[in-house]
Amino acid sequence: MELINHLAEAYAARFTSAEDELLSQVNKHTLETHAQPHMLSGHVQGKFLSFISTILNPTYVLEIGTFTGYSAICLAEGLGNNGELHTIELREEDVATSRGNFSKSKRNKQIHLHLGNAKEIIPALSYTWDLVFIDADKTAYIDYYELVVPRLSDKGIILADNTLFHGEVLQEPVTGKNAKAIHAFNEHVKNDPRTEQVLVTIRDGITLIKKRP
Repeated sequence: MELINHLAEAYAARFTSAEDELLSQVNKHTLETHAQPHMLSGHVQGKFLSFISTILNPTYVLEIGTFTGYSAICLAEGLGNNGELHTIELREEDVATSRGNFSKSKRNKQIHLHLGNAKEIIPALSYTWDLVFIDADKTAYIDYYELVVPRLSDKGIILADNTLFHGEVLQEPVTGKNAKAIHAFNEHVKNDPRTEQVLVTIRDGITLIKKRP
């Protein structure tokens, strides 16, 4: 199901500040060489991530699902001089690609790339997170959420990607493993008294989540 009109997407891109040279290179290379280029955050969503990061000016950022590094570069934009971004990726090939892309970033020394299972790595990272981006295995979204909510700072925000999951969550009944998992995650967050949230219809849906006062 196509949720967003392609003309509207092109118009949004036209009136969104342009990617810098590195992001443009990562975007182009991913689209030309990766078997699953649709997983890239891309221009408009990437600028949205950059905006959130620069507004928050986070000290510690966590990304679950690195892919080719585009979103991590965007999320790192708002880091202070002593800030750190920790990004976790399960696929060795994507880790190698991301490492190469990060090496060209001015924030390279602040980006820490972890290879492995996020559910094992997250508990070993003893930080209070100011910004978390969840964009990995959809069936584990609730697990990731439960790992990070207790470690979210008072100003912290969780961004969960693909919360419309190609429109499949709108179907009655919801079918497909990933769509069911995302719908269950959306219900889980909605019913969590610790947090409040807004689901925005950027690209494939992004839910912004923060602690209740």
